[in-house]
Amino acid sequence: MQFLAIIGNLRFQDALDIVFLAVVVYHLYLWFWGTKAFKALVGLLVLGIVFTVARFWGLFLTTWVFQILWQVLIVLIIILFQSEIRQVLERVNPLQMIGLRTFPKSADWVPNFVKGVFSLAERKIGALIIFERRDLVEEWITGGVSLEGEASRELLMSVFQRESPLHDGALLIRKGRVAQVACYLPLSSAEGLQKEWGTRHRAALGLSERCDAWVLVISEERGEISLARGRKMIKVGNLEQLFKLVQQAITPVSPAGITWWNRIRALVVRRLPLKIGALALVSILWLLLAGQQNFEVALRVPLEVKNVPDAMEILEPVNPEVQITVRGLRKDASTVNRANTRAEIDLSTARFGNRVFRITRDQIVLPNDRVNLVHIEPPLMEFTLRETTGTDQKDVQGAD
Repeated sequence: MQFLAIIGNLRFQDALDIVFLAVVVYHLYLWFWGTKAFKALVGLLVLGIVFTVARFWGLFLTTWVFQILWQVLIVLIIILFQSEIRQVLERVNPLQMIGLRTFPKSADWVPNFVKGVFSLAERKIGALIIFERRDLVEEWITGGVSLEGEASRELLMSVFQRESPLHDGALLIRKGRVAQVACYLPLSSAEGLQKEWGTRHRAALGLSERCDAWVLVISEERGEISLARGRKMIKVGNLEQLFKLVQQAITPVSPAGITWWNRIRALVVRRLPLKIGALALVSILWLLLAGQQNFEVALRVPLEVKNVPDAMEILEPVNPEVQITVRGLRKDASTVNRANTRAEIDLSTARFGNRVFRITRDQIVLPNDRVNLVHIEPPLMEFTLRETTGTDQKDVQGAD
């Protein structure tokens, strides 16, 4: 019953609160999925549910232990998962959303570049090549030597030859041009990766987990070509497939011709079951915790007039009402309504004419004593009273 009353008093701020936290939970799931921190996140969620239920049921000792335990867990989480926390903070960096970036729709250098990549693979020369897209990658890479030039076969062979001092690192392609070489990337913290994947593959996945860049990997041991994008590794089998992937990497992220309606629809429909699950989880937690929130309810209640003398009638006001504001825990304040609340005033001592009466706390009848009355509007009520006319008296006598 209390839950129904809480839902009935749902405000715009409450709906916004639930939706915002559901979005946060959804993105936290996406960012932490597959990492070592994900299991810890699930464990914390279970502990949070147990703590909420214990507090709701009034389990004093369990609640007290969990309050102390939370303080220790927060410190441990910051120490053990500082890299994952940093990644999350980097993902919500508002600087990444400033400005619009342009991409070349096509480039003449791609066929020659693709041939250079397969030449490196045939000779089993390891390489890492970054295709920067919408997100700037400077926040996640270290080192690097500036180099301006076209991504040609000759340049690739020069940079990644084993005798070159620049071969140990990644080459960065920005807007169709080579921008830096010898860049070092963050390693992936995901679990369950293939055993044959070495440092290059983990570095490629590590960057793709943190931004929307695509990273091309050439295995030194096997001479295989792979592409990391969006936390996934794609194996490249031939020149034509690699040509298409490179064209996609340098193509605008938002293709022309897609309407805003289609973009919004895709934003809502994509991973819809996961979004619904996040919304349901946050809604349940909100309902469990909302009852303990301090809450105010304002409503208009009828003013019942009692003990009016027989020779007196009320001209004004007709059907008087007062507005009251009550405060208490949400589970109690939400049950206050017009059906179980009223105001009373006694006119047994009233006299004829315009009379002003004060509305006090004692005259307000509330459904329970767990809520407090904080305001009455208006605090004074003016009545216009007159003596019952002779005609009315004769009608009364005739009836007798």
